[in-house]
Amino acid sequence: MILYIAEKPSVGRAVADVLPKPQQKGDGFIKVGNGDVVTWCIGHLLEQAEPEAYHPDYKKWRKEHLPIIPQEWKQQIKRETSKQFSVVKKLIKEARLLVNMGDPDRVGQILVDEVINYSGVSKAKREMTKRCLINDMNPAAIQKALNNLRNNSDFIPLATSALARARADWLYGINMTRLCTLLGQDVGYQGVLSIGRVQTPVLGLVVHRDADIENFVSKPFYEVFVTVQTQQNETFSAKWQPSDACEPYRDEDGRVLVRKLAETVVQKVTGQPSLITAVAKDQKKQHAPLPYSLSALQIDASKRFNLNAQKTLDICQQLYERHKLITYPRSDCRYLPTGHFAERHGVVDAIGKTAPALTSAISAADLALKSKAWNDAEISAHHAIIPTATSMDATRLSHDERQIYELIARQYLMQFYPPFVYAEHQIDVEIAGGQFIARQKTLLAPGWKALLASEKTTGLDAEFAKTQLPYVQVGERGTCIDAQLSEKQTSPPKYFTDATLLAAMTGIARYVTDPEVKKVLRETDGLGTEATRAGIIELLFKRQFLTKQGKDIRATEIGKQLINSLPERMVVPDMTAHWEAQLEAICQKRLRYNDFMLPLTDGLKTLLLEVDSQKQNFSALHGLGQHKSPQRKRKYPARKQARSQA
Repeated sequence: MILYIAEKPSVGRAVADVLPKPQQKGDGFIKVGNGDVVTWCIGHLLEQAEPEAYHPDYKKWRKEHLPIIPQEWKQQIKRETSKQFSVVKKLIKEARLLVNMGDPDRVGQILVDEVINYSGVSKAKREMTKRCLINDMNPAAIQKALNNLRNNSDFIPLATSALARARADWLYGINMTRLCTLLGQDVGYQGVLSIGRVQTPVLGLVVHRDADIENFVSKPFYEVFVTVQTQQNETFSAKWQPSDACEPYRDEDGRVLVRKLAETVVQKVTGQPSLITAVAKDQKKQHAPLPYSLSALQIDASKRFNLNAQKTLDICQQLYERHKLITYPRSDCRYLPTGHFAERHGVVDAIGKTAPALTSAISAADLALKSKAWNDAEISAHHAIIPTATSMDATRLSHDERQIYELIARQYLMQFYPPFVYAEHQIDVEIAGGQFIARQKTLLAPGWKALLASEKTTGLDAEFAKTQLPYVQVGERGTCIDAQLSEKQTSPPKYFTDATLLAAMTGIARYVTDPEVKKVLRETDGLGTEATRAGIIELLFKRQFLTKQGKDIRATEIGKQLINSLPERMVVPDMTAHWEAQLEAICQKRLRYNDFMLPLTDGLKTLLLEVDSQKQNFSALHGLGQHKSPQRKRKYPARKQARSQA
């Protein structure tokens, strides 16, 4: 028989649907009409072994054990999915030919490969294994993928890259967590000081933002606004644009900090003639935002409903697994396969039945329109999160489920609306040698923003003027009939919220200055992945490194002191960028596994020595959280230690 091994049950069932009938459903597999079998993993069925699997002494946390660097790596079966592992292993042994149907990315490749290898199949069987790449659950797309199987051995570099990342995260997380926890214990701190390649820089973001706010000193700055009267006796307001000569009196954001300078401008221009030096009128279009990825959905759900990332993910899992109302939610993609366009009528019908609140939005949609969302070239391992053609009575959904479903459905309906259109009008005017600019936006057609008409988030009233700037021409003269000085105060940065912290993780390149690091981070997923970001944030709360005050996410004193105790390179995202660049090079066969791992282990040894040599930094943790006298040696954590949350 041929055994098809999918990454998750939903993919396995979708694959079985296009294979021969009749079919027999088993416990963890489906036997199809020709005798072949489809089975599935449930995410990772295996995990890196705990340190004590390498030596029983490692069950106790001791500094002399560090660094723990396995010579021969071990894996262990995940307890919560051990039953499914047994099913898959038995079928692997019985199969004539194996087909890896993991998601078409690094994790999907290794996830199935490691189960095949752990099951002890022969070298010949491994070499015969095929690879099926599916990123679209449309039956026609699945059938096409099945007709184009490749050799699984072609993807060894992809699996090697995933393996290197998993092992590197284990090495970094296990060793640094143990060392920092032990240093904390030496000063009486009893909690686990969890360290990870991703979680620690995320905590660093919050700690540094809090410090920026705490140390912020508000300063006054000054703007000048003039009223210009045209030859037709019409008036308009324009804002002063300080020249290069004013540079010594401005801050890094270009704001004038010297009141006397602004007062001089007011005196100099009042009552003086004006000259129109430039006029620009442009019509702008904004196309509908793409359907949601998980992070984009979590950000919007936080802004609109104050739901944290984990809560939104949990709701999505219910809508996906239990109700079958949305597609796979842990997606980092915002595009759709072109084949899905043909299914739009069924999807929109289902939206109408499930979300009556969107009836008017559906009636105004033009299903003949095709946005840029449908693009096969942009599809990665998964496509965007959209409603399915399945419907149900909305009263069977919880309040939160209805809100998230309607959010996803509205974003999908936007793809069938015309662009949002507005006009930009700018007048440049010169007065007494100074430059002033008047800008105005005028709404022309709401387009897809009509779907947000009832929401405060559109800001249309504030952003778009109801009155027009006057018609003027270049060279036209007028008079400055008034000038006013406006004094404002600089504002501190805002505390992170669920939405802005997620946005920072996905757009982490904004927070680094090194151009090479910035480039790599722009080309990757940022900090963490769609599947792990919510869990990383939750872990930081669980470890009492973060806390919430209203919507604001703040670092606790423990979190602050931990970050302040660590070397700078451990609390910035640069390490992720360096790793990702090398891991991608492994995928492209430009770097070997050992060329990544050996420098990493050497660097880890150096870092451990550096942190230990500066252990006095951890003294600030004394007295925080649950603690006791550092003179008494506590028993080391017997519970399963915190794994690296990369």
